[in-house]
Amino acid sequence: MVVDRQNIEAVTGVGGASPSRAGVAPRVSLKGIRKTFGSHQALRGVDLDIFPGECLGLVGDNAAGKSTLTKIISGTYIPDDGTITVEGQAVRFSGPADARNLNIEMVFQDLSLCDHIDVVGNLFLGREISKGPFLDTGTMLAEARKMLDALEIRIPRLTARVEKLSGGQRQAIAIARAASFNPKVLIMDEPTSALAVAEVEAVLALINRVKAKGVSVILITHRLQDLFRVCDRIAVMYEGTKVAERDIGKTDLEDLVRLIVGEGAKQ
Repeated sequence: MVVDRQNIEAVTGVGGASPSRAGVAPRVSLKGIRKTFGSHQALRGVDLDIFPGECLGLVGDNAAGKSTLTKIISGTYIPDDGTITVEGQAVRFSGPADARNLNIEMVFQDLSLCDHIDVVGNLFLGREISKGPFLDTGTMLAEARKMLDALEIRIPRLTARVEKLSGGQRQAIAIARAASFNPKVLIMDEPTSALAVAEVEAVLALINRVKAKGVSVILITHRLQDLFRVCDRIAVMYEGTKVAERDIGKTDLEDLVRLIVGEGAKQ
């Protein structure tokens, strides 16, 4: 990761502070983000601020640019142009590890869980605790229970293989693993898309608990009704452009659908 000190004044204003919302500076600020894949312009100069302790809904039709934008925030893609500022410091990511070092985590739609190993193994995958040459299974089990208890996640058997869990339980494990890295920004891509009603309720409640801890949550979803349960703001993407932002109390489903299909001027 490169700290882009030369661009800090250009982003924040010479001698000035970062833009703010109700007196709070954004945790992450994107300015003029562009990304092209071959002849396809996936992002066309997107500006977006993400604030502490809020859930920002990111919506749009397929190929609107939502996933590309969040993969840039998480370091998976490198923008062709534009500036990323994290807590007032302009940075350039060279990969996901750089974003993670700045406490940005992403839970992908496929969850990236290992079905053939148990809950504890998934929570500690790649950062296992050892005692001498052996895995310290007792400590990992106790720490796993603490991770889940902190988010009020109920998994009866932590030694159960993940493939045996329900869709909602699997989603909760993926969120808990990301939350265990103490993120300041947590991006979730379609966390409720394949869940039953009761499991949707549990995941939405979990998102609210994560947000209450001061984490900035970015939620990508096609389930527009979910936005009104957890989000503070909604940003609408259309053909690689952010066409609107709405405070949650100043929009409704009809307004969002109109914007998603490309009706209405950029606001």
